[in-house]
Amino acid sequence: MFVDTAKVYVKGGDGGNGIVSYRREKFVPLGGPAGGDGGRGGDVVFVVDPGLRTLIDFRYQKHFKAERGQHGKPKNQYGKCASDLVVKVPPGTVVKDADSAEVLGDLVHPEQRLVVAKGGRGGHGNSFFATSVNPAPELSERGEPGEERTVLLELRILADVGLVGFPSVGKSTLLSTISAARPRIADYHFTTLNPELGVVDTGDGRSFVVADLPGLIEGAHEGHGLGQEFLRHIQRTRIIAHVVDMAAVEGRNPVQDYRVIRDELTAYGHGLDERLEVVLANKMDLPQAVEHLQLFQRAYPNLNVFPVSGIQKNGLQKLILALADHLDAMPQQVRIEVIGENDAATHKVYRANPKSTPVEIRRIDQRFVVVSTDLERLVKMTNFNQYDAVRRFQAILSHRGVDEALRKHGAKEGDLIRIGDFEFEFVE
Repeated sequence: MFVDTAKVYVKGGDGGNGIVSYRREKFVPLGGPAGGDGGRGGDVVFVVDPGLRTLIDFRYQKHFKAERGQHGKPKNQYGKCASDLVVKVPPGTVVKDADSAEVLGDLVHPEQRLVVAKGGRGGHGNSFFATSVNPAPELSERGEPGEERTVLLELRILADVGLVGFPSVGKSTLLSTISAARPRIADYHFTTLNPELGVVDTGDGRSFVVADLPGLIEGAHEGHGLGQEFLRHIQRTRIIAHVVDMAAVEGRNPVQDYRVIRDELTAYGHGLDERLEVVLANKMDLPQAVEHLQLFQRAYPNLNVFPVSGIQKNGLQKLILALADHLDAMPQQVRIEVIGENDAATHKVYRANPKSTPVEIRRIDQRFVVVSTDLERLVKMTNFNQYDAVRRFQAILSHRGVDEALRKHGAKEGDLIRIGDFEFEFVE
């Protein structure tokens, strides 16, 4: 089964908790803090596997959660960092954030990696917080929660040549003739419902990949006939091979057919109207095809037209060699349409943001809600069962100006304050 879209949930592993511990060796009075930090949680990483051709595996598994880091240990021993969760995807996979539609990465090269959910850092043990003022703190951090998000996966097949055209113009027959592919062939419309790939051997040591794409109809760029699902696969092709039924079977008009499909490619955009194109005048074994070919060439004198017959295999070797020559003459980078600015990198690079996120105060019902990514993360990493941890939390709120902002918004003694999932009373 060919599956080219999927929606999955990913979550990086939580960091391990830091601990409160002290040295207990004999003859070492007042040994001091010795609580180790927790280990980092694992990342969720998508990696390109050239052996995959479909996203069908994501139909049966839709949740991917990396392991959390190990908790800190006594004697200043750090917890072990968790291993990354590696998820294999086929080449040509575009990864988008489901909520914002932001393109996170375009995975096309073998072994290319993309971190889609970063693991949380480990919490600090009490050794980290020791100072000259407080040499033995009863304070440690919980591990940072890992990133979580829902992502959309879109597969856009990678092929050198894409066969496009109306249904039943002979695309599948041509693919089965010039390659070892065996697509479904029948005398009814929309026989091909999924893209089919075939490797073509030129006979002189060269080869290239041809994709038989499902038939397009007028209005395909607006979604008619599942057109948008099929059109996105054409974005990956280096050459568009436009197959035209030159025998005009079923009363078709080759001149009009070409114009309609060409208009659909232009309307869809993504540079398809600028892609190198050749026209395959198919079904030339039928007598009426010669007359129609003359009319077609008069209507489009500048097109590169190859008269062929998929049934009798006429003109196919000349076509194959011409396509191979065109591909050899193309710059290698044309092979793939790059999406995003950093797609050349093999992995996503994350950098710390030295600036704190702004704090926003909202009044909801009888509560004051503090909206801040930094403070919400702080709440999750604070152990409110520890007195020193509570004091540290209060000091950070004061330093960030949260207390003063709450007063300006009318907060008084005893009012409920909420940060993330944590609620507490406002105390002057």
